[in-house]
Amino acid sequence: MVGTDVALLGYWLVTALAGAGMVALPPEWLYSDYANPAVVAWNWSFMPLDVVFSCLGLLAAWRYRRGHPGWRELALLSLPLTSTAGLMAVSYWAIRAEFDPAWWLANLFLLVWPLPYILHLVRAPRG
Repeated sequence: MVGTDVALLGYWLVTALAGAGMVALPPEWLYSDYANPAVVAWNWSFMPLDVVFSCLGLLAAWRYRRGHPGWRELALLSLPLTSTAGLMAVSYWAIRAEFDPAWWLANLFLLVWPLPYILHLVRAPRG
């Protein structure tokens, strides 16, 4: 969870720096139609969701490592939001009938990896 959360916060930092013209990214690293204002807006629409689930996930991990209560509830907020973000992105690319393995794999990863952990946390006894 920590790796995903840090990576997404890093993605948004780099995206913001690129948007501000402070860094230049190779076009092959960017998503399809990245100069289209509607697609740019679509991408930025994920930022609040990604930042919220990343911060919740990092806080859950921090609380878990220190034995603080409430980590499970934070994880159970973060993990489904992570999966939702992946599903939304995969759905978008599927609707557009575009297949870029890098973007599909990254978003399928976001969709799938939280699922077993969600099941485990829901099924595990509290205590």
